[in-house]
Amino acid sequence: MPKKFRVFLDANVIFSALYSSKGVPNAILEAYVEGKIEVVISHQVLAETILNIQRKKPDLLPNLYFFLQQAPFEIQPDPSVEDIARWAKVINPPDTPILAAAIAAGPDFLVTGNTQHFTPEVAKKAKLRILTPAQFIQTYLQLKDF
Repeated sequence: MPKKFRVFLDANVIFSALYSSKGVPNAILEAYVEGKIEVVISHQVLAETILNIQRKKPDLLPNLYFFLQQAPFEIQPDPSVEDIARWAKVINPPDTPILAAAIAAGPDFLVTGNTQHFTPEVAKKAKLRILTPAQFIQTYLQLKDF
């Protein structure tokens, strides 16, 4: 059996997946539920997802809680202060803990819609493959039967 991709998801991908069942982010969550990929997130990603849902679309909270009960994500421990400081010059401060957690998780891909901060330069310095949801699906389709 081929190795499953290990994917670190950013909060915006999870929010978008719950917001629309027709989008690419939802296809990523479906692939996870079907056991086609492994998903890891950080505590901060989970907290940010909950906060964004509470502020923007509170009626989605039951969907998130139901999803987490049925298919809980692997949670990467919070990065140390030292790890966060190490990456502080690479990305803007609010995203530094997410980048540090993703690096510690050792995923095959970090998937985010935040292309403003998770740039190709950040990917190169962090030695991560950072892709948008659409890029991930395109890459995944090329590499596996999705």
